[in-house]
Amino acid sequence: MASAVTLPVLSGGDSIESYIQRVNTVPMLSQEEETSLAQRYHQDNDLEAAKQLVMSHLRVVVSIARGYSGYGLPQADLIQEGNIGLMKAVKRFEPGRGVRLFSFAVHWIKAEIHEYVLRNWRLVRVATTKAQRKLFFNLRSMKPGFAALTTTEAQKIADDLGVKREEVLEMETRMSGQDISLVADDNDDEGYAPIDWLADHDSAPDATLARRATDKLHTEGLQMALASLDERSRRIVETRWLADEGSSLTLHDLAAEFDVSAERIRQIEAKALSKMKQTLLPA
Repeated sequence: MASAVTLPVLSGGDSIESYIQRVNTVPMLSQEEETSLAQRYHQDNDLEAAKQLVMSHLRVVVSIARGYSGYGLPQADLIQEGNIGLMKAVKRFEPGRGVRLFSFAVHWIKAEIHEYVLRNWRLVRVATTKAQRKLFFNLRSMKPGFAALTTTEAQKIADDLGVKREEVLEMETRMSGQDISLVADDNDDEGYAPIDWLADHDSAPDATLARRATDKLHTEGLQMALASLDERSRRIVETRWLADEGSSLTLHDLAAEFDVSAERIRQIEAKALSKMKQTLLPA
């Protein structure tokens, strides 16, 4: 269904604000209209009915995607991933069970966004089990303040989420580790910061030569890995991961360029990155 339903596109020259304005002009459906459209889609394979169901709930995706803005990922991609979840929900929606599409779709929308965040946030796989994923997405809101968790606070969160206290403390460290400052506070004339204890070995001749050799190997390896890809896959990887800051393309941008669905672009991207990884592994 994803390739058959055309959604408002978040293109490179478009803005989040204008996209939101467009989707907010689509009226919400009454329960009777929703049921009728769902029956037309499932019984008659009426794709226009499916499109109306999706379009009327795009604003829901926008609202949910805003809750994940704190991970530093492109809002356009978060919305697109949520849209994919919405389309999966429409495909599986059964109005006869007495549940509104809004309530049913929330799970699917969040599931797609969760997967995207876990794949891309800091390029680190921070959660592998279901319990750890729940911890990852709930720890910030469950912390009583901005200070580090006490043993009692960590135990309470662990009990609520069904994980070990050590896992809570480890996750907090991994999520807040980037906030440690290397330099001293401007108002602290007598204090010492971590940077004061670090020796500078960068200027040593052997270190300089080693760094240049490493950089050359990395550059040549990346070029070789890119050369192993077909033209379309290379274009996707370069514009998604290697472009200058602010000029990278979204899944929607590339979907429009290659005239395929955003889901197909994501599949090509994942396959290309996997192939590059194998190329870069030492023999």
